[in-house]
Amino acid sequence: MLSVPSTHSSICIAGAGPAGSTASIGLSSRQIPHVLIDKAEFPRDKICGDALSGKAVHVLRKLDPSLLSDLNNITDTFLPSFGVRFVSPNGNHIDIPFSSGHSRLKNAPGFIVKRFDFDNFLFKKTESDYAFRIHGAEIISIQRNGENLDITYRRNNTENHLTAGLLIAADGDRSVSVRSLSGRKLDRSAYCAGIRIYYENVSDMHPENFIELIFLKKFLPGYLWIFPLPGGMANVGAGILSREVSRRKLNLRELLDDTIKNHPLLKNRFRNARPMEEPKGWGLPLGSYKHNLSGNNFLLTGDAASLIDPFTGEGIGNAMLSGMIAAETAVNAFSHKNFTAELLKDYDEKIYQLLWNELRLSRTLQKLSSHAWLFNLVVNKASKSATLRATITSMFEDLDARSRLKKPEFYLKMLLNR
Repeated sequence: MLSVPSTHSSICIAGAGPAGSTASIGLSSRQIPHVLIDKAEFPRDKICGDALSGKAVHVLRKLDPSLLSDLNNITDTFLPSFGVRFVSPNGNHIDIPFSSGHSRLKNAPGFIVKRFDFDNFLFKKTESDYAFRIHGAEIISIQRNGENLDITYRRNNTENHLTAGLLIAADGDRSVSVRSLSGRKLDRSAYCAGIRIYYENVSDMHPENFIELIFLKKFLPGYLWIFPLPGGMANVGAGILSREVSRRKLNLRELLDDTIKNHPLLKNRFRNARPMEEPKGWGLPLGSYKHNLSGNNFLLTGDAASLIDPFTGEGIGNAMLSGMIAAETAVNAFSHKNFTAELLKDYDEKIYQLLWNELRLSRTLQKLSSHAWLFNLVVNKASKSATLRATITSMFEDLDARSRLKKPEFYLKMLLNR
């Protein structure tokens, strides 16, 4: 850790969640000094589904292979997961492995871990000779000052000031960073309302820790989830488009509670289950539309960049990927001492080159998910066809294969194949 705080830093990272910590680790690996600031004291909770996809595993491996080894050795908080169970509105289900050859894998293709533990794991890894970390400090204003940004933050009831040439914003979609630098406003058509409750003693969990996505009609377009956790716990929650919540005047807490207690698929599984907390809600900024992700003196990452998958709700993997690319972009800008929009626009191109086809496809699938009969059709057919199940498995590994889901002939073929 840097020995003394500085009032000037070429690079400041706002937010030490997965995106910000990933960016910090990336900068430190290239010996680039920077400030990492977060309003919370770690460890801290973050409301989330808690699932880490293969994309998150890929970023960890690319950042530093030892990170993945360390993660695999923390068995009391990190649970390896090998697939997903899709439950259709009519109650049928299919089990789809994340990888066609998962039995031969050295490490699990995915993990489930509380954000309380995962974010703290990453935050600890940011400690280095090149990172000055300030936590328990809330950014309250950002103003331009010539070629730099003047950042004011409050810590221990005292206002402090920092000047930076580049701000990597990783502090969420409603942060001062986003409001001050990008000017983007909330778009409810690209927003999802979510709720989470930790339970213990939920029965009939999958032996290989498959996550469960349960597409009940009353939650469309959206789903209820059950994700296993170590120690016999489970992350239980639901997400629905915010505009649907408003249009249908839904109380998401009451809807989830009623479904758990009374739905034929769930009530027996929760008969002996006990909630470990009060329900907690939050909003998800979905990657449904392209936005400017950079400009003079700033890069947006994670939720600040609205990169959550519109169909699956995955945010951690995309956040970490954006943090890694932001670090690479920042290294180039630092070497040129140039933090202008013209140089930083390469970041937008790289992010959307890697993610846009996937995000656009997921938005299409989100729209299709409003039609319960489509889910019933796919799951009914796949439950009877090993070939179709293998095809769906390949869609986790191949975006081109997944794109078949948006083509009418895919469903027509299933209808005709009786």
